Amino acid sequence: FSPSSFWNEPLSANAPLDPTSAGVMGSFDALIATEQQAKNGPWINTTSYSVPVYTVSVGRPTVSVQLDGTSNAALSAAWSAVPLPPDAQPAAGTDGALVVWQPSTDRLWEFWRLVHKAGGWHASWGGAMQNVSSDPGVYGPEAWPGAQSWWGVSASSLSLVGGLISLEDLELGQINHALAMSIPNVRAGVYSSPAQRSDGKSTDPLSLPEGAHLRLNPNLNLTALHLPRLTLMLAEAAQRYGIFIRDGAGCVTFYAQDPIPTGTNPYAGPSGYFEGKHPSQILASFPWSQLELLKTEPHNTK
Repeated sequence: FSPSSFWNEPLSANAPLDPTSAGVMGSFDALIATEQQAKNGPWINTTSYSVPVYTVSVGRPTVSVQLDGTSNAALSAAWSAVPLPPDAQPAAGTDGALVVWQPSTDRLWEFWRLVHKAGGWHASWGGAMQNVSSDPGVYGPEAWPGAQSWWGVSASSLSLVGGLISLEDLELGQINHALAMSIPNVRAGVYSSPAQRSDGKSTDPLSLPEGAHLRLNPNLNLTALHLPRLTLMLAEAAQRYGIFIRDGAGCVTFYAQDPIPTGTNPYAGPSGYFEGKHPSQILASFPWSQLELLKTEPHNTK
């Protein structure tokens, strides 16, 4: 996405906090404590309910992907010629997400509930984006001819690859962009820019809206915490760029790139990126209590 995208812009140390930050984040801390006590979160999705990204070269043959269950002429047109590899596999789980990115044409396609049937490829929803390298990374009219703000797999219209912990990030040992997070109890009736919509159902005034932008206290000395390698990477990204609430989920969840296209699982085992630990163990020492809510730009859901 664009270097000036909200995904890629480092935060100012004096970025203003939302007036509700203390109360909202206090409630969020209580949620984290509940999940940790129950041992069901927080979590990092990798090989299930995450995002496989198929990066394809110029000249890759194209196929049509049929939009099922709804009618949207512009999205159907955007999916009429997708350079989708014949052996592509969507993510495990009912969401069946998958992203195709073609750097040579600067285009990206994302799919929800993608399946291959006897007659070809089908998906229930998703989006398409042209001029990816100059796009902010959220669906709207500029994404593709005829695109709408309700395009995209996420409930907020934030692109699935925005905020994704990529395999390149992990290899580099540094995450140079904001993180995407899903949470339980998304606030109902409102979303915050850069989100374009929401599926929130919580009436709790201390719940977070989709699009909310969190950041770790910029004065927190992360080096002094002696965090594990991956935990420190996440904390540094959360401090420098922040975290955007992208979706609802059963527990507090980050997203790391699904390795299906590589045919391996680089997260597993003692020598994997997770160093033999479960995601909840990696996140146990994350400084959750130091998260702050940046000033929101609220909009009522339509």
